[in-house]
Amino acid sequence: MSTVEDNPAERRFELAIEGSHDIAAAYYRLEGERLTLTHTIVPERYSGQGIGSKLARGVFELLRASGRKAVLRCPFMAAYYARHPEYEDVVDTSAE
Repeated sequence: MSTVEDNPAERRFELAIEGSHDIAAAYYRLEGERLTLTHTIVPERYSGQGIGSKLARGVFELLRASGRKAVLRCPFMAAYYARHPEYEDVVDTSAE
């Protein structure tokens, strides 16, 4: 499986899906040093294969490495965070 990469021109994080030309993506709005994660898309044929979780983990790790914070407006990212509180340093809960 590929690694998650930031594509600022498209305002999304991308995860290339091995063996295909498809990607999973987490879209965001940039607001200063904060990113508001708005929605996540995993092609339906890959549903249930852990791709969304790998994308979420990669997004949170990239944010941690860059020192930026995320506001979670995407239900998938919010659910992932609820199961992985170790990313509390990356999530801006003051915006809720």
